Amino acid sequence: MAPDPGRVRLRFASRAVLGIGLAVALCGSAGHSLVAAITGGLAALLALFTVTDPTARGQAVTTALLPVVGLPVLALAAVLHDVPVARDAAFLAVVGTGVYARRWGPRGHALGVFAFMTFFAAQFLHTVPGQLPELSAAVLLSIAASSAVRFGLWPYERRLAPPAAVAPPSGGTGLARITTRQAAQATVGAGIALVVGQAMSDQRWYWAVGATWWVFVNTTSRGETLVRGFRRFLGTVLGIVLGLAVALPLHGQPVATAVVVAVGVFGIFYTAAVSYTWMMLAVTVMASALYGLLGLLDPALLALRVTETAVGALGAALAVLLVLPVTTHSVTDAWVERALRCVHLCTAEAAARLAGSTAADPARRVAELEQILARVRLSLAPLVHPLSPLRARKGRARHVLELLDDCAREARGLASVAADPEASHDARLVAACWRVETAVEALTTSPADGGPRPARPDAVPLGAAAEPVLVHLHALERALLELAVPLRGAARSEAGA
Repeated sequence: MAPDPGRVRLRFASRAVLGIGLAVALCGSAGHSLVAAITGGLAALLALFTVTDPTARGQAVTTALLPVVGLPVLALAAVLHDVPVARDAAFLAVVGTGVYARRWGPRGHALGVFAFMTFFAAQFLHTVPGQLPELSAAVLLSIAASSAVRFGLWPYERRLAPPAAVAPPSGGTGLARITTRQAAQATVGAGIALVVGQAMSDQRWYWAVGATWWVFVNTTSRGETLVRGFRRFLGTVLGIVLGLAVALPLHGQPVATAVVVAVGVFGIFYTAAVSYTWMMLAVTVMASALYGLLGLLDPALLALRVTETAVGALGAALAVLLVLPVTTHSVTDAWVERALRCVHLCTAEAAARLAGSTAADPARRVAELEQILARVRLSLAPLVHPLSPLRARKGRARHVLELLDDCAREARGLASVAADPEASHDARLVAACWRVETAVEALTTSPADGGPRPARPDAVPLGAAAEPVLVHLHALERALLELAVPLRGAARSEAGA
């Protein structure tokens, strides 16, 4: 039910099903085994899911680098398959390096995720050196197939580019850098998960490490990570219940299983931006179907999956609480400020479009704003959680979210009006856009630095009520001015602490 401006999520999910389906079909046509086809399908999924560079050229470069990073990791995992101590040490090294790579932005993030998942898949499929030629060929073929869909058959980013994943704020150098702290946290958390997971199962222990890893992906602060761990566990439990009802009765029937996997892939891509719980439900159902295809699915295995996931989430929680913790406040401030800046860009693009510019694209900015608001919600999730004891901060956080949602709604309306070819430029529009910019500047400039304070909006001319553009702009201005109350209150609270 979440808004999907420009139907970006729908296109994202539909293209993923097409790209991954083509990759698996080509692997089958090439005579690859089921294990190789699964490996290829996973490579295609990761290529379509994790590569989020802001330009098509950058996406192509990152995609080309995926096998350069992934295939050596796959070979390492296969060679160390029968050397548990060395294998475990290598796995933890991949975890730490993969998280640290986030400091290099979307490309580092994508390569880090691909490296980890390649090692993880080797454990999932019990890869040995003799399988490397076939699996490597499947990975290369699948990435090529998914790239053909992404850059050739369905290159919708050329018309409406989804916003790129943004690297977390650096926070300085050394241990002050957030990615360095997170790399240490993830390595410790994965180590805890690995030890406890192996004590519970010497065959499926990697699920615990995987749970820890994915809890850390796209989180920054201590609070975010704790909430994400809870949501991962909840999504896994719900997915297991659905897997028992859907995947288990199939008994590995190829056609029916392929349909379930395709639905799972669609669910992963469609819900990823708005609900981690729903995404994990889709991941779990898809994994259950794949286990059924491999002839390994039974209720005991699904129960073990829940337990290992809980272990991984606990390992992540202990790590973020005890190892170089990163607080929520500074991270939240950065995302809120970015959302406000994006609101201003939406207004500016709409104004340019109404003035006759064909290059202006407010819909793209609105899609970017939705992605940023998803990160704001993630950052504020620990404060608005029902179990949070900080009532005053919870109230302020909820008020901020409500007002930012109001801003997004008015920005969507503004973009919709601007898309009307009959809409015309109005002199009042310039003044209204200027006041929106002033409001944003007032909210993103500290009073201690001599920045402006928000003022009451001017009265809306009676004639403007009939103008949809001005109605949206004035509503947007009011929401921005109201944001001053909770945001300044939060700043005072932090200063007093």
